[in-house]
Amino acid sequence: MSAVTRLRREDGFAGAGDDFYAALLEAHEGLCDVESAGLNARLVLLLGNHIGDLSVIREALSVARAGVSREGKS
Repeated sequence: MSAVTRLRREDGFAGAGDDFYAALLEAHEGLCDVESAGLNARLVLLLGNHIGDLSVIREALSVARAGVSREGKS
């Protein structure tokens, strides 16, 4: 049995998205750029493992990549 799962695009925080953002900023507080990048990488891996659906993860990666500005890059 296989269910098609898609990336959720609506507010999954029931209006508390700002609370998530504040917690994310707090987690980065006092870290240097290298430590911050390490925290982000670990968080992505933990959340990817929690999601556990490669099709959803690939869709999220695609959406995230599409939102990255290429200005100033050669």
